[in-house]
Amino acid sequence: MRILIMGGTRFIGVYLTKILVKQGHDVVLFNRGNKPAPVENVAQIHGDRKNPAQLKEKLTNEKFDAIFDNNGRELSDTQPLAEMFKDSVKHFVYVSSAGVYLKSDEMPHQEGDAVDPNSRHKGKYETETYLAKIGLPWTSIRPTYIYGPENYNDLEAWFFDRIVRDRPIPIPGNGLHLTQLGHVKDLASAMAAVLGNEKAKGQVYNISGERYVTFAGLARLCAQAAGKSSDNLKLVHYDPKQFDFGKRKAFPLRLQHFFADVNKAKIDLNWQPEFDLLSGLKDSFQNDYLASGRDQKEVDFSLDDEILQAR
Repeated sequence: MRILIMGGTRFIGVYLTKILVKQGHDVVLFNRGNKPAPVENVAQIHGDRKNPAQLKEKLTNEKFDAIFDNNGRELSDTQPLAEMFKDSVKHFVYVSSAGVYLKSDEMPHQEGDAVDPNSRHKGKYETETYLAKIGLPWTSIRPTYIYGPENYNDLEAWFFDRIVRDRPIPIPGNGLHLTQLGHVKDLASAMAAVLGNEKAKGQVYNISGERYVTFAGLARLCAQAAGKSSDNLKLVHYDPKQFDFGKRKAFPLRLQHFFADVNKAKIDLNWQPEFDLLSGLKDSFQNDYLASGRDQKEVDFSLDDEILQAR
């Protein structure tokens, strides 16, 4: 297949590009050209996807069998692209988010659950709704938290920063909120498994790791991944309502239970995660955190200190 990936040079796109090229597909990346392609000789078309006129100019004469839209956040990001290829592309795969789900007393989230109209990811759900309405052969992927090497969001690295420096780890609440992480390579392999799968068209799939973990449990697993004893870890619990952090982020995870059922993807896509959480965290620690030298860099712990001093 000739496949267009929107983005392709950061995190998810890097893994997806490598998998698709290895499978023998002809992959083309569309991005602003700020980073090199992750695989040698992969074609790139440079442009700004947020400029519909530029998008049309760059892609009008191109033909693709499938499109992966990895970085569309709002409907306005994806609509021009979908309109351009709705009558020609065989499969349009959109990366949404499990963040669209409405908070619920019943967990885990399943694909048919209600969505939150006020979610900061509501643009993702609006895009899913639009793709279904225009009759495009589409599939939507809803990851929970994504981690792994090249993660540009401070998630596992937030814990590693404190663990390698033997600092206390401030955790909001009692540490028993359940959450869920999925390795980026597992996410990319699920996305690739969508191609050529008629059952997947018109469907939404939660993609993440198979198991759930508490905030405190995640801290302990990060310590193990970093080669430290979790017994010596100092977890400091605090009430976030006692602080006014403003827009500053004191903790990298939602202060709620947040996890989703991935069984539908396992069955329909014949997909199985490669990484359990500990092996995935070890991969991230060795091949990204240490490899990038982040363990030697200066880190701003002022928010931590504000929390710790208030106790």
